[in-house]
Amino acid sequence: MAALEQDIRVIKADRPPQRYARGWHCLGIADSFRDGKAHSLDVFGSRVAVFQDSTGALRVIDAYCPHMGADLGGGTIKGDTLACPFHGWQWGGDGKCKSIPYATRVPPRARIRTWPTLEENKQLFIWHDVEGSQPTPAVTIPRIEECFNGEWSEWIWETVKIDTNCRELIDNVADMAHFYYVHGARATYFKNTFEKHVARQEMRGKPRADLKIAGDAMDFGGSEVVIEELYSVATYYGPSYMIDYLTSTVNGMQVEAYLINCHVPIDHDSFTLHVGLMVKKLPFLDDAMNDQIAEMYAKGNRDGFFQDVAIWKTKTRIDNPLLCEFDGPIYQLRRWYEQFYVDIAEVTPDMVDRFEVEMDLAKSNELWVADEAANKAAQQAAE
Repeated sequence: MAALEQDIRVIKADRPPQRYARGWHCLGIADSFRDGKAHSLDVFGSRVAVFQDSTGALRVIDAYCPHMGADLGGGTIKGDTLACPFHGWQWGGDGKCKSIPYATRVPPRARIRTWPTLEENKQLFIWHDVEGSQPTPAVTIPRIEECFNGEWSEWIWETVKIDTNCRELIDNVADMAHFYYVHGARATYFKNTFEKHVARQEMRGKPRADLKIAGDAMDFGGSEVVIEELYSVATYYGPSYMIDYLTSTVNGMQVEAYLINCHVPIDHDSFTLHVGLMVKKLPFLDDAMNDQIAEMYAKGNRDGFFQDVAIWKTKTRIDNPLLCEFDGPIYQLRRWYEQFYVDIAEVTPDMVDRFEVEMDLAKSNELWVADEAANKAAQQAAE
């Protein structure tokens, strides 16, 4: 007998919010913009231009020249100004037109939008808020001191365009079970804490026993890689910038890393994903071997993100996910995330008050261990 219509769970999916999140957004490694050229970036449904002034500061202004609409990112840096490639109008980092080379007077309304900037952790950020608020110290990006002490690798950085709404990425903070099925890691400990503008995920886990790492990711000085345990503390500071402190026991050694997972919306249906990784150098290894370990970690994390991307390409947006007892706090996470999409005056206590939950994973692990054993038995029978 066909199921009654009222017994069928119907997916609800509204349009994504038609505004962009309030907060700091990372544009990439700061020094990548210090090459003597201007750079154009598609962000927040428009375009910005980034250039370095004579003091070394990075300036971010709207990219489209209000004179005739040319992209200033294709222009030339002249002192403290960016000259338009179309007619040479020179724009300062303060948004004012400083000079028109073929005219004697600059129109008094010759101004364009400027973006508040921040450099931290060797990265460049811009502040966005549709209300025009300015950033406060309470929501600043925290400093990772290890970036500057010489004991860690430089950032290994990758940028990729993802064609989906950025909420899909944020959901991972509370999605405990997907680590097993998508990333091959069985969580043995999982905790979420949401408070004010910060969302944290703490996880301890083990690689699945029935999966093997691809050969090119297993080269560890000519020996096989054995990952015994994983530990992660991943923290979003605002809507788009996550710092993940990672430790792994690899071949009996502890390897420490920082992973940056951050994004900036291109429009409501796509975003630029930035993934950065730096690894603590092992003092008993030479630079070449330490570089190899860092590259191995970077490849593993890059591959992990593309496992998520493969899911996003075919899934649908869902605003009413049907959850079971061992799913993470998806709804609470989304309520926390909503604070960045409403006016500051409309932020409610349930968006920012402390919420904390530690999951009991004993039963899940019992079922997963049995699943791994059954999969291994099936693999051996097929060989």
